[in-house]
Amino acid sequence: MSIKNLAVLSRPKSVAIIGASSREEAIGSKILRNVIEGGFCGEIWPVNPKYAHVLGRKCFRDVDALPSPPDVAIIATPAPTVVSIVRELGRRGTKVAIIVTGNFDDELKKGVLAAAKPYDLRIVGPNVVGLILPDANLNLSFVLTGAEHGKIGLISQSGAVVSSLLDWACDHSIGFSKIISLGDMIDVDAGDAIDFLAADHQTAAIVMYLESIPDPRKFVSAARAAGRTKPLIAIAPGRHREAAKAATTHTGALTGNSRLVDAVLKRAGIIRVKSLTELLAAAEITQKAQPPQSLRVALVTNGGGAGVLAVDSLLDRAEHLAALTAQTTSELDKILPSGWSKSNPVDVLGDAPPARIAETVRIVARDPNVDAILALHCPVQAAQPAATAAAIVNAVQEKDWPGKPLLACLLGGKASREGRFILRAAGVPDYGMPDDAIAALHVLGEWGRRQKALTDIAVTSELAVNKKQALRLMEGVASQSRTMLTEPEAKAVLGLYQIPSAECSIAKNVAAVAQLATAMLRNHRSIVVKILSRSITHKSEIGGVALDIRSRAAACRAARDMQNRAAEAGLREQIDGFVVEPMIRVEGGIELFAGLSVDPIFGPVVAFGAGGVAVEQIDDIAISLPPLDDNLAADLIEETRISKLLRGFRHVPPANLDAIKRTLLALSQMAVDFPFIRAIDINPLAVTGQAVVAMDARIEIDPSRLHEPAPSRRLVIKPYPTEWIGKIRLAGRTFVLRPIRPGDARAYSSMLERISPSDIRARFFGQTKLSNAAVARMTHIDYEREMAFVATDIDEQIVGVARLVIDNAQEVADFGLLVRSDCQRKGLGSALLKRLLDFASAQGLKDLCGSVLPDNFKMLSFCRKAGFTMTAPSSDTALWQVELSVSNRSNPGPSSPARDEKLHPAELIERNDA
Repeated sequence: MSIKNLAVLSRPKSVAIIGASSREEAIGSKILRNVIEGGFCGEIWPVNPKYAHVLGRKCFRDVDALPSPPDVAIIATPAPTVVSIVRELGRRGTKVAIIVTGNFDDELKKGVLAAAKPYDLRIVGPNVVGLILPDANLNLSFVLTGAEHGKIGLISQSGAVVSSLLDWACDHSIGFSKIISLGDMIDVDAGDAIDFLAADHQTAAIVMYLESIPDPRKFVSAARAAGRTKPLIAIAPGRHREAAKAATTHTGALTGNSRLVDAVLKRAGIIRVKSLTELLAAAEITQKAQPPQSLRVALVTNGGGAGVLAVDSLLDRAEHLAALTAQTTSELDKILPSGWSKSNPVDVLGDAPPARIAETVRIVARDPNVDAILALHCPVQAAQPAATAAAIVNAVQEKDWPGKPLLACLLGGKASREGRFILRAAGVPDYGMPDDAIAALHVLGEWGRRQKALTDIAVTSELAVNKKQALRLMEGVASQSRTMLTEPEAKAVLGLYQIPSAECSIAKNVAAVAQLATAMLRNHRSIVVKILSRSITHKSEIGGVALDIRSRAAACRAARDMQNRAAEAGLREQIDGFVVEPMIRVEGGIELFAGLSVDPIFGPVVAFGAGGVAVEQIDDIAISLPPLDDNLAADLIEETRISKLLRGFRHVPPANLDAIKRTLLALSQMAVDFPFIRAIDINPLAVTGQAVVAMDARIEIDPSRLHEPAPSRRLVIKPYPTEWIGKIRLAGRTFVLRPIRPGDARAYSSMLERISPSDIRARFFGQTKLSNAAVARMTHIDYEREMAFVATDIDEQIVGVARLVIDNAQEVADFGLLVRSDCQRKGLGSALLKRLLDFASAQGLKDLCGSVLPDNFKMLSFCRKAGFTMTAPSSDTALWQVELSVSNRSNPGPSSPARDEKLHPAELIERNDA
């Protein structure tokens, strides 16, 4: 995403403090004092027409009087003056303005943005405490406590939280690389800040305090990109306004709460914690330990109670207690008293000397079933906290230490203080309470799971859907000025997306119910009668559903009773007839819920869980953001309590999880295909043997958005861009050119196997083999900020790939090109380049750039023929730099190829071949 001009925040050379003051209580005075006392080596320019000098510094009358444009300006003047100051800064060429002042109304905010926009001046704030760059010795803020230098980048929407965290971090010797206070975020927001810190080499972990996310798509895209190289940890205490208050379906009532925040952060790859202390403790552990592939924890303790507390905390977080091997138990028997626990937690007893504890830690660490160790030490009478800490440090620093994370928890206060100092000095993570230590281990586990998810090969089941017919059906509903589909209409739409439903017949009156009941009961033991209505959302709430009817008379009686109840409720005119369908027996009594709703901030969300009339009371629901793949759908099912029943219990066989996944994938696809759908509610989704059936269904639409192009911008995660799929014919062969997708990982690996080592080396700058993790990263891309086109042959084998990655300023993209060795010199590279340029033009990019090895003669020749500007290697770089202008091309879009023969020789090849 665009972070144009924010790069100057890494190391500004000059800062202006506008509103600097000699009054000690003034904000401008505190900011200037912090800048001076922080030791900033760049230019410091106070600005205030009231003073000639402030705190010994020359003070300038206004922005125009400054000797040169400041890289960064901080504004601490009354709100009405800010617009004109921003305009002056923009005119002078300042890159970033930080507005400390608060109390901006909407009109004033718009005025600030309008003043900044012509100059590309970025605005941080208003209503912030400032910016702190410890690595540049710059404290451009009014917080009381400075920050030590470290590797943690902090983003906070609350200035008070910044101040509190800095004070706490100072006591715990935790340092920071950058601290960014965002305030009201009228311009620079959390997504921009994440992109900035992701590109910052001084930042190894990113922690955030989030109260709102105004641009979820940008935020999630930035977080997913940053999460490939750095852990992201957040506390999100606030809750977005609940969609349930305005929703008319169960889905809306169940997704508008903390679950939604969890789902968004999880999909973004962000680890969520519960408290401010947990936030920084979590960031600290990511600096001192690497994430394990799995998290099976061994506990070593000299106090049984501490071990029990740690086990409870571990299991509360759904982590796993390691099962020690027989060999480990045997080795521990040799060094521990006979009364030791004989299991995990390993209780070394209260009289354990430091050497016994350290040797126990060594033995446990060698166990192949153990991924991480927590050593707990209680200050009992025989305890030696300092000596124990030193012994643990020695064990971890030995050459044969297996590299597993070890955390220490020295309980107590004064007695354990020296021991904590020893541990921290050696870089061993130390915590005062078992729960804090387990919370840190949980973060390590979550980090490892998120890293694994990035390298998992995603598989997406192909759904045979009929989008056009479904659209026509819903257009018919909209033409009647209706927003709610009837049950038969909703089931028809679901059927077009391969979601099976109970067959239903419509009866206009009680007499028709009698006829249908007679016919249906010949083949079914019992039937269901429901009211048919275009406006009543939940039929059961007014007694509009009758189950297990076994006779014609009972069916008629049920229909008449429904009419009477509707009349009593004043709803008689809303009854359009009745629905009659066979009674389906639910296997083992399992009724599920599946749905789709649209959150006003985060857009479409897919929900799954336990269903039935008490769905909201049971409250067993998990949600996720579309688009889903097979793995994400499986995770969604696994997050619910009812998933345990779906694996089978007692006499009930396991449910067909693939059928449930297909239902969730279909809902996800409908969210992509139909931006006008407000909600889908399938309740219950019945488990019947090896199938699932939608017993009841509701779909609500927004007719005013009927012709909004798909996919919707409301989707937080950009879906697969099907509009860029096309065909091309070269040298008598037909190839499909399409965007890469996560499921291409194996085909991509197969292509690499058929490319010569020299071609691989030329493309990947010396590498001759890519790891599975690297292949997964190259096929699982974020279409919001990069693109890769593959060329596939008639056998759907990948024979070529063209890739571009958009820079943070959203102006230039780096590109790469690779064609299978046996398919080269057929024009395929030119065709892929043309497609890449079409895409770059459609995105509004200016240039396509690349680097080429000096001995990659084929690529250098290709670039010359394609019209690239070539820059030879120099003292600064050993690579050729190539560049091609995109901005002077017409914007062809995905379906109308450009005809620029000079830039696109592939066009000539296409026409000549034809």
